[in-house]
Amino acid sequence: MELVSPTITNLIIFVLAIYVGYHVVWTVTPALHTPLMAVTNAISAIVIVGAMLAAALTETGLGKTMGVLAVALAAVNIFGGFLVTRRMLEMFKKKPARKAGEKEASK
Repeated sequence: MELVSPTITNLIIFVLAIYVGYHVVWTVTPALHTPLMAVTNAISAIVIVGAMLAAALTETGLGKTMGVLAVALAAVNIFGGFLVTRRMLEMFKKKPARKAGEKEASK
């Protein structure tokens, strides 16, 4: 006989993950955001594997739905993370030097 429902256990783990993730992200210094994004993309890939396992191994419809939702959200996170990382790295590239008679383009 189970004392605590697996659903309650999973919900507690989910809430704790949100809490810890929030505090970890907001305490990062701005200089570390680009390397952190690269690591976050790798972690999200691991999350996708876990979400696929969770979706495949559950027996209830709600569990399968939550697993598929987790896969979708992690995929969006990876895609967005790569876009943000690419954009941040573009800021560090040298811009081509302007020629002497060239006017600066208005923004």
